[in-house]
Order: sequence, then structure tokens, then C-alpha cells
Amino acid sequence: MKIITVSREFGSGGRELGKRLADVLGFDYYDREIITEIAQNCGLNETYVEQELSHFAWHTIPLTFKHSFSAYFALQNVHTGLLLEQRKVIEKIAETGRDCIIVGRNADVILRDKNPLNIFVCADAASKLQRCRERASHDEHLTDKQMARKIRAIDKNRSKLRELITDAKWGDRQNYHLIVNTTGWNIKQLTFAVAEYATRWFERG
Repeated sequence: MKIITVSREFGSGGRELGKRLADVLGFDYYDREIITEIAQNCGLNETYVEQELSHFAWHTIPLTFKHSFSAYFALQNVHTGLLLEQRKVIEKIAETGRDCIIVGRNADVILRDKNPLNIFVCADAASKLQRCRERASHDEHLTDKQMARKIRAIDKNRSKLRELITDAKWGDRQNYHLIVNTTGWNIKQLTFAVAEYATRWFERG
């Protein structure tokens, strides 16, 4: 079984890279699918689950993945429950034994014992802003300044969440096998280079 995890800065193209990489390598791909399963398992709306896992004020949760989650079931906290369910879903994916790529969700830490290839995708501020502009919905009317602030806020939240629930720092090069800077790259073209790296990484034995 081969597992690739993709952590990424918002707007860096990490999600697209992960999907294209899965297509090239013939791996299963998990991103939105994780939210869907969590929502189904908990009987909740997908949008609600995504918002709670992505934007909740995590400083109110006094726990980490490096401690025992079982001790916190008594809190009856919906956010804690969603984190627990997310972990279960990710572990269930790994138990299938199928080659896969998982985007985000701190899967690199959760599946550490599976020895995944961990990739971090980044880009400069201008590239991230441009990519967000290209992919923005028609009803999103943010100025460049507002969009840049949104990008920074999302990345800050991802960093804070990782700090709280793992023992690994978000974006720290020591925690990843490959850091991909997409600045100036066409993601489709870049995918083949990353796929070649991944193939050789797994062949090392």
C-alpha cells in the first residue's frame, strides 16, 4: 500500500496537484470525500461539517492528537466529535490497503505509522492571489486586499489547528519529504515531475 498526503497553503494549487497526481499514478483520491463521509456518519450537513472543521476557534479545545482522545468523550463537544470522526475516517481509508492520496486533514500525522510520502505545496503571495481569483465564484466580490487577507487567515487557521492537535508544525520542512513551490508553474505540467519523484520514493523500499 502506498499513501501520499498533501498539505498545502491556500491558493497554492495543492488540491489540484493532488487530484492530478492521483490520476497519473492511478491512486484513489480523498479530499471532499472525507467531509461527505463524516457528515453521513454524524447525520450532519456537509457544509456545516466543513465549516466547523475549517473555521472553528480551535483555541477553545484543550486536547491534542498526541494525547488520548478517549478521555475527552465526556465533553460532549461537537467539534471534538468531528475531529474524532475525521480521524476514524482517515484511518478507515488506510485500512482498505489501497494506494491513495489524501489532501489536508493532518493525514500525514494521523497515518504516520503507515510511512506515507508527505508533500507540502506552497507558492508566493502573488501566485496564490491569482489562483484564487481564477477560481473564485461569481458571487464572490472581494478586493485584492480582502482576498489576500482571506488567504492569510485560512493559512493561519490551518497552522493553529495543527499546532493544537498534532506534535508537528505546519509548513516545517522537517515534517515533509517533498516541498513543492508552484510559483510560475502550470500544475498539469508539474504533476508529472512530482509523480516521477513519488514513484522513485516508493521504489526505495
